[in-house]
Amino acid sequence: MARQNSSSAETLRERKQRRARDAIVGAAYALFAERGFDHVTVADIAERAEVGRATFFRYFGDKQEVVFDGDAQVDAEVVAAARRIPADGPIGGSLPAALAYLRSAVALLIERLTESPEEYRLHERLVAANPDLGARALAKQRRYVDTMTELLDERGAEPATASLAAEVALACFYAGRTAAGNDPDRLAKAVDDAFERVLGDRLGG
Repeated sequence: MARQNSSSAETLRERKQRRARDAIVGAAYALFAERGFDHVTVADIAERAEVGRATFFRYFGDKQEVVFDGDAQVDAEVVAAARRIPADGPIGGSLPAALAYLRSAVALLIERLTESPEEYRLHERLVAANPDLGARALAKQRRYVDTMTELLDERGAEPATASLAAEVALACFYAGRTAAGNDPDRLAKAVDDAFERVLGDRLGG
């Protein structure tokens, strides 16, 4: 019985922690939308979320972290899904094969990022309007290159091929985002079209 009670208490604690974290994120985004990122303080967020400042800092180091809440979980889920993409065999030195794989992996990422179009739009507006957030977003996107390179390495790609394919894949993401006006409803197709153009040109299509 004591172990069951401990387990129940832990589950309840986790639920309370999740509710507190969700309240902080919800309050922060509401305030950012109302006042703009630069005009919102941690104290404002804590007050709106009805938590103390100590509770805020238990979950987030600063208000920037709130904007990127959940990124680590999303990235882990996408990587896990990418590893389940069927493989025809080792990629080796084939750039088209490497790009074809990353085309599917990037599609998984975009699908996950745009699950909630309105949240995506708000997030992107915040990032675009604040240089510090923009720098952090750019650093995150550069880390995607490392992740894609590692995924290709797992598929037997040669180092030079993996590195080049990852850079090209990120360029396709950027090109598609520009073509779509960063509209989440158009982003997936625009990025896929960029891959299609690259692969078609590469294969002489």
